[in-house]
Amino acid sequence: MAFYQFKRTQKIPASVEEVWDFISSPINLREITPDYLNFKFTSDNVNDPMYPGMMISYKVSPLLGIKMTWVTEITAVKDLSFFIDEQRVGPYKMWHHQHFLKEIEGGVLMDDIVSYVPPLGILGAIANTILIRKQLEGIFEYRYKAVERIFGKFEDKISQHV
Repeated sequence: MAFYQFKRTQKIPASVEEVWDFISSPINLREITPDYLNFKFTSDNVNDPMYPGMMISYKVSPLLGIKMTWVTEITAVKDLSFFIDEQRVGPYKMWHHQHFLKEIEGGVLMDDIVSYVPPLGILGAIANTILIRKQLEGIFEYRYKAVERIFGKFEDKISQHV
């Protein structure tokens, strides 16, 4: 069984409360998901506040326009700090996504850590090399830019010596 991990870090020029309010609201997932995935919620609870045990279902078309059901469970939540979602039904054999927020000077550091196992054993491992990893990188690059559009670009302060 091939196990993979994908990590993405982003600095956001906003308060931890603002970023938390956005990322912990399931309805906002649509706003940071590329259009080509044809993302559509199928559960009615997407406007509810996130809580451990919350189940969220949607349809996505990650490959060749084929619609798939994806159900995630929010398994852990610590307000203003982190939450974890895990796939219960979907395209992966295993999917565990951790979202962390940390206050930093000038904003928030957001870390995403996705641990996953593709389906189909060795064929899934080959598909990961050829397609899955690149697709995940593309999705998270889209999310990075969407978050920048929403909150602005983080500018590191560089001290100058005179």
